[in-house]
This record gives sequence, C-alpha cells and structure tokens, in this order.
Amino acid sequence: MVISQRIGFVGAGKIGEPMIERLLAAGHPVSVYARRPEVRERLGLLGATTPPQIADIAAAPLVLVCLFDDTQLLDVAPTIIENMSPGAVFASHTTGSPHTIAQLEQLGTARGVSIVEAPFSGTPAAIRAGRLTVLLGGDETPTDVVARTVTAYASTIHRTGGLGTALSAKLLNNALFAACTQITLSALDSARRLGIDDRVLLDVLADSSGGSAAAGYIAASGEEPSVYSNRIARYLTKDLDAARSAAQDLGVDVSALLAAARLGPMNLDIDAQLVSDRAPTG
Repeated sequence: MVISQRIGFVGAGKIGEPMIERLLAAGHPVSVYARRPEVRERLGLLGATTPPQIADIAAAPLVLVCLFDDTQLLDVAPTIIENMSPGAVFASHTTGSPHTIAQLEQLGTARGVSIVEAPFSGTPAAIRAGRLTVLLGGDETPTDVVARTVTAYASTIHRTGGLGTALSAKLLNNALFAACTQITLSALDSARRLGIDDRVLLDVLADSSGGSAAAGYIAASGEEPSVYSNRIARYLTKDLDAARSAAQDLGVDVSALLAAARLGPMNLDIDAQLVSDRAPTG
C-alpha cells in the first residue's frame, strides 16, 4: 500500500516528466514548477498543480529536484530550501559534486530542512516502466521518506551512507561507463575494419564476456555508433568534469579512470569549457 506524500517538483525535462507521471499515477499530490506552458498544460491534465513561482512548491514536506548540473541546481535550490518548513526534506536527483550538496546541507541545517542526495541510473523508458536505479545518501529518517516515495519509479534503491557518498558512487559509475563506452565504440570501429557489421558485434557482446551496460545502451539506441556518440558526448563530458572536480575536493586520485575515459573516438575533453546548451528545467 502506497502512503500518499505531498510533493514539490522542479525539473520536468526528459527525465523529470516521466518521474512526475509515475508519482501522480501512484496517488501522490504533486506541485510542479515548470517554465514552459506546454509542460504545465500536459502535467496539469494529469492532475499536477503548476504554481507560477518556484517558491510556491516549497510548501510541500518533500521537494524533489531533477536538474542537469550543479549550476542549475544552485540557481533554484537556495530559494526552495529557504522557503521550506522545518522538518521538511529536500532531495536532489542531479548528478553533480558532493561539494554542492554540502553547500545545500548548510542552508538546510539553518532552516531545519533535511537534505538527501538521490542520483540515479537509467533512462526515461526505465522510469516509465518503474525500473530506475536510485542511490540515496543522507540521514536515515529523511532517506526513508525519499526511499518510500521514489518507489513510484525506482525498482532498485541503494543506500550508500552519509551525505556525499551517493554522488561519489554515482560519479565513479559514470566515469567507468564513459570508459566502457569509449572502449566499445573502439571495438565497433575495429569490427567494421574486419568486415563485421556493428549489429553483429553488438549481438555477440550481448551474449559474451566482453559485453557491458555500455554496449547494451548502444545496441538499444538503434543508432549508428557515430550518431550515438555525438548525442551522449556532452552528458559524459559533464559527468567526467564533475567526477574530476569532486575527486579534487575530496583529495582522491581518479586520474587513471579519467585517462581511460579519454581513450576512444569520442572527444571527452573534461579540461574544456562545458557547452552551455543545458537541458531545460521544465
């Protein structure tokens, strides 16, 4: 039996919108701040409320935020947290730096608001099927609140420990995924030179020891490898840059992992300035 939980939500993009759909379908009242009229209309028809000001969603005892990066998160989180009531919970699905979450924790402590980090692994299709994987870091009681709620779209939940551990684990995962993607794309390039079709090799990898989640994603996309790599390069670059920054903040050496992620056909230059065409927040 699902216990209804009033929720505020920011970030109704490609990932956030199906999350909201699943929350509404599970019977949770959801108040969504979205800038785009068409998003407000779609979600309103499903039963969400769409207040005009971002501070209006702070009345909910639980606020979930799903944004592209730390810059977007820091643009909206302070306003929300400062307007939340003591005892409320703010949870972020954004993949970014543990340092940013530590900043939000300071704001939350001053307000009596608990902060939970909730990075995820999966796709919009996984969300709509209720099969997302979510990592949770934070104090036990607020983490329990978030865990009960995200079961609307997550089938696998990992509690990693205190605040900062979930993002650290997620960033290591993403760096490893980037490296595996590079290696798989290199293998596909070699296969073509040997007269082996991309789909044939991907089918072989799916049933063999050289397969990986990265190969599975490439196969599931149905795209040419070059098209796939061009589409995901900016996301991997963002994640690698966040992993490098987090490692520097924490004094951890991840240079070997980052070097491996550079080896391949994709130009994942984490030293370059990131592009500014971030995904819209809603």
